[in-house]
Amino acid sequence: MKLKDLHTLPKVRDSLSYLYVEHCRIEQDSKAIAIYDVEGKTSVPCANLSTLLIGPGSTITHSAVKSLADNGCLVLWSGEGGVRFYAQGLGETRSARHLLRQAYLSSVPELRLRVVRRMYEMRFNESLDESLTLQQIRGKEGVRVRTAYGQASERTGVEWTGRSYNRTNWFDSSPINRALSSANSCLYGVCHAAIVSAGYSTALGFIHIGKMLSFVYDIADLYKADLTIPVAFEMVAESEVDLEKRIRHRLRDQFYEQRFLQRIIPDIEQALDVKIEESEFDFDDAAPAGLWDGGDSSVSGGVNWADDPEGEAQ
Repeated sequence: MKLKDLHTLPKVRDSLSYLYVEHCRIEQDSKAIAIYDVEGKTSVPCANLSTLLIGPGSTITHSAVKSLADNGCLVLWSGEGGVRFYAQGLGETRSARHLLRQAYLSSVPELRLRVVRRMYEMRFNESLDESLTLQQIRGKEGVRVRTAYGQASERTGVEWTGRSYNRTNWFDSSPINRALSSANSCLYGVCHAAIVSAGYSTALGFIHIGKMLSFVYDIADLYKADLTIPVAFEMVAESEVDLEKRIRHRLRDQFYEQRFLQRIIPDIEQALDVKIEESEFDFDDAAPAGLWDGGDSSVSGGVNWADDPEGEAQ
């Protein structure tokens, strides 16, 4: 899909991926924000920040939230270490075109299946035989993921007995499972920011369904085998001390070095590159919205009452 205007999408690829803070106070600082904690004041140029993850023990002022919103920075409220997601602020994009396309593709079974197959092909980096059923493709994906875990275990010497964790007790899980959960949480945050920045819904997934972050899980799964799995095993092999913090720092550096944000939106567009009729989609960002006409059509909305002296406009 060609863009009418390069300003339609924020340049999320040029931003820092994310910043996680906890036990602090966040205030406006000129046109940026400042974070106050026991170590003092830290200024943050939110114009270059994609996502701010706010952990426990933190407070934020109204003016700081406004500064973040004005600069297109997504604000997420999370649990300790960013391992749980509680709420989010609105992203920068105001056009509904991408959201409408995503909703249409996810609602038509035939089109949805095409997107699902395309997403799996992107994970395998190869075309899939048309004769394969969805169940067979999922089985093939399961083998790929188990192989990724096995190879990482063999390479690092970290024992792997399977993915298992206790949602009610974080430290009841093995170090490698905690490491994987922490790494994936960071990945989800960055994918979440890119999705919202591009005007898509985090809830309208294709492979995953039924959760407010279903589409985040769909997109994040494209990268886990090459990114979070290796990092988690390497960090556990080095040490189990401050595991979650070290993983966040390593991934932050990896996101920066690999220019990770540059990949996400093009990958989303590739996954959703299924030909459909878009004549009714939102191609005029400034025009008033249409009104549903009770069937498959719509009528023009936003009538200027000043030009309707007889008062007949509806």
